[in-house]
Amino acid sequence: MPKPKPKPVPKRKPPRASPRSHHYSVYVVELSDRVWNVARFREANPGHVLGKPFVYVGMTGLDPDLRFDRHMAGVQSNRFVREYGLRLLPQLYAVFNPMPYAGACEMEVELGISLREAGYGVWQA
Repeated sequence: MPKPKPKPVPKRKPPRASPRSHHYSVYVVELSDRVWNVARFREANPGHVLGKPFVYVGMTGLDPDLRFDRHMAGVQSNRFVREYGLRLLPQLYAVFNPMPYAGACEMEVELGISLREAGYGVWQA
């Protein structure tokens, strides 16, 4: 008796990036000048140029406006944003959003580095 032929295994297509996977964002929050009085912040920014803003750079899976509101409300917030946060600075980040998670992780670091090189006082989580 002949052996039955095995059924061919259908080839799987690689998963496509869904629009949902591109929902991460980087964001920049302007901090009050009073943050310069915090030694840890000053030590992290030895190259700060007088007159340049102080900022916090972060990434989120939420809308940046909602994430800023959560910081200010004390929900999973960074101390510097909660105590010294003034406003979002979309002119510094909006061009990059939205992006996938890995891209947002990388962009958060790159944006922080580039702002620090430009003389900004930067804090990153």
